Amino acid sequence: MFALPARLQLIDDRLAVRSNRLSRYRGLRDFLRVVSRLGDGVAWYTLAAALYGLFGAEALPALTQMLAAGVSGVIVYKLLKNHTLRPRPFEVVSDVVCAGSPLDRFSFPSGHTLHAVSFSLILAHHFPPLAGAVFGFALLVAISRPVLGLHYPSDVLAGGAIGASLASATLTLL
Repeated sequence: MFALPARLQLIDDRLAVRSNRLSRYRGLRDFLRVVSRLGDGVAWYTLAAALYGLFGAEALPALTQMLAAGVSGVIVYKLLKNHTLRPRPFEVVSDVVCAGSPLDRFSFPSGHTLHAVSFSLILAHHFPPLAGAVFGFALLVAISRPVLGLHYPSDVLAGGAIGASLASATLTLL
């Protein structure tokens, strides 16, 4: 079972509540729901297809690395989620409401953020003009998770760190 030291958990709880309060604003909540849904993979698959359509074989190194990082990311985050068993904040913090749809049962780490960071780093490496757009989208994905009550801020930070590590390893090894 996942357990932060009590002081850190209290900070995480408070930040989760503060973030989640933003979901009270309907326009922002609806926008972040769309971002979160696109972060399920839709945006990345669409972008990969567009890059292949535009650049053909020239895009294959980036797409191969995205695939490798994506598969590795799923393995890592599923192992961590099934080992840590951290409940989602809306399940244990009374002031956090679920304003989105979780894809699985557990919270740690944020798979959405993990993949957004890893894919953004890989794409920015191969296609520098896309850096602003993909990093901006990754930031919105990361923000959406605690605002929608689906993750603690520490889940998002861990997902981002793991995603950056996977991207770095993939760029180095492939």
